[in-house]
Amino acid sequence: MGGQTSQLFTVPEQQEIMKETGFSEANVVRLYQRFQALDKDEKGFLSKDDFEGIGELAVNPIGDRIIDAFFPDGRETTDFRTFTRVLAHFRPVEGPGGSQNANSRLSKLKFAFQLYDQDKDGKISRAEILQVLRMMIGIEVTDEQLESITDRTIQEADKDGDNAISFEEFAKSVEKLNIEQKMSLRILK
Repeated sequence: MGGQTSQLFTVPEQQEIMKETGFSEANVVRLYQRFQALDKDEKGFLSKDDFEGIGELAVNPIGDRIIDAFFPDGRETTDFRTFTRVLAHFRPVEGPGGSQNANSRLSKLKFAFQLYDQDKDGKISRAEILQVLRMMIGIEVTDEQLESITDRTIQEADKDGDNAISFEEFAKSVEKLNIEQKMSLRILK
C-alpha cells in the first residue's frame, strides 16, 4: 500500500534527491507532502514564516538557527530540493556510509558547528557560545553563571589558545557524544 502512495505523487527531481540525500522513495514522498503542507500559498517554495507552524522548532531554543539553515546565502525562500538537503543531516545513520553523506558523523558535526558559528569565520567565539547558552538556558541562571560556563567551555575545548573553538576542536570536544542519535528525526526513521 505504501508503494501505491508514491506512485500517485509526482515529486520534482525525485531520483536526484534520493541519490543526493540517501532518502528512500517513501521518505521523499513523505517530505514532499510535508513541504506542500507548509507551503500554504502553494507557490512551490517556503519562506521563514512557513516554518512557524512546526511546533518542534518553535520550542527549540535554537529553532531560529535551524530555520536559517534552510535559507543558505541569505536567500528569502527555499525550494524542495534545498529543504531535503538540510533534512538529510537529520537522517538516521544506516550502516557504514561515506564521510560525504549528509547524514555521516562528519556532516552532522559540520552542520551543528555552523549553527554556532553565526559569523561563518570558521570559529565559535566566546560571544557565539554565550548567545547560544542564553537561548538554551534563558533566565534560569545569572549572566555571571552563563559567562562562567562559557569560559569553562572555551578553556576545555580550545587547544590552540586563541579563545575560540575551531571545527577540529569542536569535533574533538563532542567525540564521545552519540551525534548520530542526537541529530536524527523520528519522521525520517
